[in-house]
Amino acid sequence: MPTGAPEGRDHDRHRRHAGPEDRPVSTALPNDAATTDSDVPGHSHAKQGLAKLALGAIGVVYGDIGTSPLYAMKEVFVGHHPLTVDQLHVLGVVSLMFWSLMLIVTLKYVLMILRADNNGEGGSLSLLALIQRKSGGGRWGASLVILGVLATALFFGDCMITPAISVLSAVEGLSTVQAGFDGWVLPISIAILVGLFYIQSVGTARVGKLFGPIMLTYFIVLSVLGVINIAARPDVLMALNPIWAVRFAMNDGTLAFLALGSVVLCVTGAEALYADMGHFGRRPIQLAWAVPVLPALMLNYLGQGALLLDNPAAASNPFFLMASEQFRLPLVILATMATVIASQAVITGAYSVVQQAVQLGLMPRIRIDHTSASEAGQIYIPVINWALMTMVLLLILGFRESSNLAAAYGIAVTGTMFITTCMMGVLFRRVWNWPLWLVAGFVGLFVLIDGLYFASNLTKVPDGGWFPLLVGIVIFIMLTTWAKGRALMIERLREAAMPIAVFIRSAANSAARVPGTAVFMTSAADGVPHALLHNLKHNKVIHERVILLTVKIADVPFVQDEMRIKQDDLGQGFHRMVLKFGFMQEPDVPAALALAKNCSGEFKMMETSFFLARQTLLTSDKPGMAIWREKLFAWMLRNAESAMEFFRLPTNRVVELGSQVEI
Repeated sequence: MPTGAPEGRDHDRHRRHAGPEDRPVSTALPNDAATTDSDVPGHSHAKQGLAKLALGAIGVVYGDIGTSPLYAMKEVFVGHHPLTVDQLHVLGVVSLMFWSLMLIVTLKYVLMILRADNNGEGGSLSLLALIQRKSGGGRWGASLVILGVLATALFFGDCMITPAISVLSAVEGLSTVQAGFDGWVLPISIAILVGLFYIQSVGTARVGKLFGPIMLTYFIVLSVLGVINIAARPDVLMALNPIWAVRFAMNDGTLAFLALGSVVLCVTGAEALYADMGHFGRRPIQLAWAVPVLPALMLNYLGQGALLLDNPAAASNPFFLMASEQFRLPLVILATMATVIASQAVITGAYSVVQQAVQLGLMPRIRIDHTSASEAGQIYIPVINWALMTMVLLLILGFRESSNLAAAYGIAVTGTMFITTCMMGVLFRRVWNWPLWLVAGFVGLFVLIDGLYFASNLTKVPDGGWFPLLVGIVIFIMLTTWAKGRALMIERLREAAMPIAVFIRSAANSAARVPGTAVFMTSAADGVPHALLHNLKHNKVIHERVILLTVKIADVPFVQDEMRIKQDDLGQGFHRMVLKFGFMQEPDVPAALALAKNCSGEFKMMETSFFLARQTLLTSDKPGMAIWREKLFAWMLRNAESAMEFFRLPTNRVVELGSQVEI
């Protein structure tokens, strides 16, 4: 999904409102096989060069995992379950980090999961849509939907913690420059984050172009620091042998298990590789990981291990203490810039996930601004932006130190990784048709690894791990409540709908016909829309041409124009039309109508009226879900933005008619 920095100036920005009020949740397209590569026409990366895209991926995709060295090693040795700084523990931890990067990031994500592109897009929701389309849902369909929604909910907890812990850990480097700077850590961190969230609304095009070069410089510095310290203690290279991880576990199994909760911090951000595939493509992300990200990370972790072998007291902040005193302040500045870039990537990633969730019918319509006239993926969502900023600031003020935040970090990440592994098993077996023994072996390995990391992080729940779990539960409830409520509403409307053939026979010849075209938006592709019945009842007229229009969001990212429209002539001037859009596309109804042919002439907007229905919910005698959930759904429905802007309808050609629905 696109997660690049928003770009463009104010005059390039236009508003739209997204939401599923007048359409079903999703629909599969016929014969829409997934591609084997992510260079899909229509993506912003389709015509860009591999090297340029790889540089961009370094700045956006790897910002999160690239800033992990700031706090991962420190948290292992001075966190909530500190380890003794000796050869066994240092080499054991570095060995765990190395093999975690190789197995989880390189093998699982870079080599395997990146192959599961849904017509160029990645992420939990895209993977869910791909599996459902290719396998037809099956008996595991409902469980897969729950897993996909749960992974999305956990992602938002990660989005809140990442900016807080990244920026705070970088600014804490000031304490290694001069002790008197300690009191400035919180104010500076808060000022940086407030400024970052503030500039989202105006776009960051010029700054965004610097993300790749800055992060490339940052990774080069990571490598240089690592090499310098490894040269002083080359025996740290023994940690590349997995036997040291085994010795660590055998020597003290309990401490090794607890340490996993901190070791996993070295792979936080790995899920961004898959989520950002739609913006950069598979091959640029793989290239950026191979050179320079993975070598830089490993050299730096080895360098921190070498420093600890030589100076155990450096465990208080090994990343910054790797540098000599005269270079620490520039290192703090560079690290802070890197964490700002990582935070920017997470924020824009949240925008993209929200956009997908809205298009797939998991969230109500909300205001979405486009910060670029040329890049559809460059978006800004005010309510998400300010909600994230509020939660990030509360986290910093509540936890105050990066070590305390580290206790809250990890659960959302490991939970998402575990869910992805489960979905990956279904993908391998039902979509890629792997033999059962191979699926069991591959998935079993990662269920064990991800399960151990997740279980270790559960021990941090009392120390702050409750926060991402609470956020995930709240968002999961909201997403599922909206999806269930919409399904119930559509079902009730369909039950009360009059057959269109009966309506045409009874009303078409008896009611007065007036010039022009009337487009009635309806979520059901059959029956008579309520808005049409209300219009006939109150105005007692029918237009010469009546279009019963349904917009469907497919479970593919993009739908080509030639597959956009399906239409049927119902006779007597009535036409049934279905417009299909991908879940990464804007449902621009006027533009789609301009493509329509064989529909009794072209569409002229000044002669066309659009009729929308706005429902008011009533509680039925036998409610379809718990009363508190019905009230929550009603509140979400009332606060959803108008469908007019979502479909980009001309404001002076829209008529809204109200109706009441019992659910």
